[in-house]
Parts: sequence; structure tokens; C-alpha cells
Amino acid sequence: MLQFPFTCLRTAFAARAFLPTLSTRQLASSRSPSAQKFTDEKLGTARVWLSQLTPRTIPRNIGEVSYSRSSGPGGQNVNKVNSKVTLKIPLSSILRLVPRALHAQIRSSRYFAERSDSLVIQSDETRKQTKNLDLCFEKLWELLVIAGKTAIPGETSPEQRKKVEALEKANNESRIRSKKAHSMKKSSRRSSGYDD
Repeated sequence: MLQFPFTCLRTAFAARAFLPTLSTRQLASSRSPSAQKFTDEKLGTARVWLSQLTPRTIPRNIGEVSYSRSSGPGGQNVNKVNSKVTLKIPLSSILRLVPRALHAQIRSSRYFAERSDSLVIQSDETRKQTKNLDLCFEKLWELLVIAGKTAIPGETSPEQRKKVEALEKANNESRIRSKKAHSMKKSSRRSSGYDD
């Protein structure tokens, strides 16, 4: 029989305590609080909407565009040309177009200006106004995609559902076996009294 030093056993038990159990998996895979309010049908339509969204499908008249001088090096171009683009989109106009599941994520975005209740997106990365305007709409598109990935849970395949059900069943059986073994151990201690 192999004997393990006490420290090895302690380390093994400590390592086992940190292994993910089914309950931690359930917590990790549970829907986000914002997604729990919506039906599967609404989440499905939101997924379809997100899959069809591109920077070009966002209406160009959704907000107010302003141009100003950009900062940084660039010589005469920076001094004389208003190439920096600021896209200011009132929240009321964007929320009408976006599925309701994304609203909370949009409000918590880094582009959200609470004072004006709008999204303010700026770009001065290139020397061209048109390119900077396109970059603003790309940033808006990225915001919507990230909000969608955060707020809308992915679809679970039937194979994955079966796998999770099997894991739940195995976890439950293991828990019951452990409880029975513990119960038998305690009952054997009670009944092992000596008759003197």
C-alpha cells in the first residue's frame, strides 16, 4: 500500500476544493440579468437583427454630425481643415432602432453622455473627413455588437442540453452517494457501543 505524506493529501484536498463543480458551471453559464426579462422569441429576433447589422446598415441621419480641427501632428492640414468628426446620437433615436435587450448595455457604454442623454462618438484618426465619419459609424457598430454579445445569450444546441442534463444527473447521484456514506459512517459510530 502506498502512503502519501500528509502535506500531499492536504494539497490534493485543497486542489479538489477549487475544481469547478456543476453549481459553479450553472452560475457561470446562467443568463445575464438583463436577458432573463426577455422571452426566447424576443432574444431570437434580437440575434437575427444583430447578425444583419453592419456599419453600412446604420442610418446616416441617426444623429448630428459636426466637424472640428483635429489635434496632433499634421502641419497645414491640421491647422486649416476640420477633419475631426463628432457624431452625437440622441438616445431616443437609437433606442427606437435597437432591440430592447441591448438598451441597458448601451446606457452603460463609454460613449454615453449622461448630461445630454446621447451617445457621443469622435474620430480624428485620419486626415479625411469622410473616413473619420465612416470610423464613427464603425465605432457605433462595434458598440452595438459588443452590447449584443453581452446582453443576448447564445443559443444552446440540443447536444449541449443533453450533456448538461447528464452532468446534473451525475452530480446529483454523486451528492446522494456521498450523503449516504456520511450517514452510514455516523450511524456505525452510534451503534458500535461496547457491551460490558
